[in-house]
Amino acid sequence: MIPNCKGGVNMELKDEDIIKNNIVPYLSLSIKEIILKMKTQYFKGLEEIRLRSGQPLLIKVGDKDYALDEQGNIEEKLKRGYVVSAEDIYRSVASISDNSLYAFEEEISRGFITIPGGHRVGLAGQVVMKGHELKTIKDFSGLAFRIAREVQGCSSEILSHIYPRDLEPVSTLFISAPRCGKTTILRDVARNLSMGTARGRGCNMVVIDERSELAGVYRGRAQMNLGPRTDVLDACPKAQGMIMAIRSLSPHALITDEIGRREDIEAIQECTNAGVAVITSIHARNIEEAEKRPLLRELLATGAFEILVVLSRRRGPGTVEEIVRWDSLCCG
Repeated sequence: MIPNCKGGVNMELKDEDIIKNNIVPYLSLSIKEIILKMKTQYFKGLEEIRLRSGQPLLIKVGDKDYALDEQGNIEEKLKRGYVVSAEDIYRSVASISDNSLYAFEEEISRGFITIPGGHRVGLAGQVVMKGHELKTIKDFSGLAFRIAREVQGCSSEILSHIYPRDLEPVSTLFISAPRCGKTTILRDVARNLSMGTARGRGCNMVVIDERSELAGVYRGRAQMNLGPRTDVLDACPKAQGMIMAIRSLSPHALITDEIGRREDIEAIQECTNAGVAVITSIHARNIEEAEKRPLLRELLATGAFEILVVLSRRRGPGTVEEIVRWDSLCCG
């Protein structure tokens, strides 16, 4: 569980309801019955349900993987448990796509389909190319149901640094290894800045959601609460989205996830030159590792980011290891 979160004490029933209401309806009948037989305690902290044809049905709870048998009991030895069939994959894909893969062709080409609640289903199978571009995936062999959660209040520890009293939000870079809660925290930052806090008024926000993960858009509507002053550019490349936003949506701040390409760096510099704060993230374990990447070292040297926040899973997802001002690093 992400620490320092308001309303995060009684997550057990909430997690169970999320999975039973939003995930279970999209599973094949056999797997649906297994998940519904699971003990309540295993719903708490459940992050993924994995279906791989010819392999045991797996769930990920925290940092551990478990196999499930036909009675919904967990097996720590992953060779045991219910073996997922090709029919399970087929039935689940049919349910996810409303029996019309053609209608989801664009999402499939990106490797996942979003379902109600903002949850994502990652797809594995035979990749079909058209020239140098991925056209679609067929003959599906695996599905990864990733459970999306909102944890309102989880950015409280960080917010005073991002939004100094009576000032504008400041550009902030989250440095995090995968699965350390950065996406959940970025959502909460967007919501808080959009709504306004005791520190200041609500801001016009734009979320550039290239991988449809921050807002969890389903059929044109964000499934996550990002606040009343937030616009979403869904499935939009980050660099293009940043430029579009500053030209047409008048944001005080932009939020996007996982930068790293040359065009991302150039767009961030254009945003900061226009006086628009950028709140984003990169994959790295710490500041030192981030500085070893030439593009990021170049970006940091420009002073584009005022605040650096390092996250880990040491005390659970969202553990804040360090909050530093970039100018203090430079002076040091």
